[in-house]
Amino acid sequence: MPELPEVEALAADLRERAVGREVDRADVAEFAVLKTYDPPLSALHGARLTGTSRRGKFLDLAFEPAPGGRATLHLVTHLARAGWLRWRDSLPETPPRPGKGPLAFRLRFTDGTGLDLTEAGTRKRLAVYLVTDIEQIPGIASLGPEPLDPAFTPEVLAEILGGRRTQIKGVLRDQKLIAGIGNAYSDEVLHAAKMSPFRLASSLSPEEVAALHAVIVGTLREAIGRSDGLAASDLKQEKKAGLRVHGKSGEPCPVCGDTIREISFADSALQYCPTCQTGGKPLADRRMSRLLK
Repeated sequence: MPELPEVEALAADLRERAVGREVDRADVAEFAVLKTYDPPLSALHGARLTGTSRRGKFLDLAFEPAPGGRATLHLVTHLARAGWLRWRDSLPETPPRPGKGPLAFRLRFTDGTGLDLTEAGTRKRLAVYLVTDIEQIPGIASLGPEPLDPAFTPEVLAEILGGRRTQIKGVLRDQKLIAGIGNAYSDEVLHAAKMSPFRLASSLSPEEVAALHAVIVGTLREAIGRSDGLAASDLKQEKKAGLRVHGKSGEPCPVCGDTIREISFADSALQYCPTCQTGGKPLADRRMSRLLK
């Protein structure tokens, strides 16, 4: 799933490629992808892209409306687990046929360039919204603070964690508490912080909270730095190569050499290093209710 660093890089890539271009048409190829109906997609015809930005894991494309339009339009997408954005130097003038392949949504500019939103697999979760106010989108309205915002201080993190008797892994992934961190970067943060994913959030000392805050900011900034200047087509590979523990089950920890372990859940998995994070003790696999061997 694209998380804060990848969505930030996508926004930067589109800022360079597409700002200033005029929309020819916007088409839905997978009916479930469009979550709004007012304004209609036809309102984008003739609109000009003026900026790109990120909120949490949401990508926001802002458009100046066509002559006669009254309000800035925001085409917002959440790529979910299997969605991706692909820039196209040339797109056909005719709209795509619904239900053919992974294509879910297409935005074509008047010069023939554009972008495709695709989604692999059968579980369709990719979402597209067209609104005049991004706070109209429930997922954005409920977002917690941005971890790279200067206002996200150790004191703010302490308030989020304080009294919360839930596992720190879950807190880091909860978009209503902290925006933009998902399964992959929560694993990376906890490994860098040398902290068990099952540690209770409320059990952290002030010193541990301050250290965790520094690791959150540092890990995300490092990932953004690695993605700086990369095209959308290169981001997935860069993310995979840059991760230290997530997705690396069975491989040696790059810090201590111990074998990276995995715990699987119904629809996700976490990875961690026992030596770095849990005092050398494998965590109980909740799927099998026994210690990993």
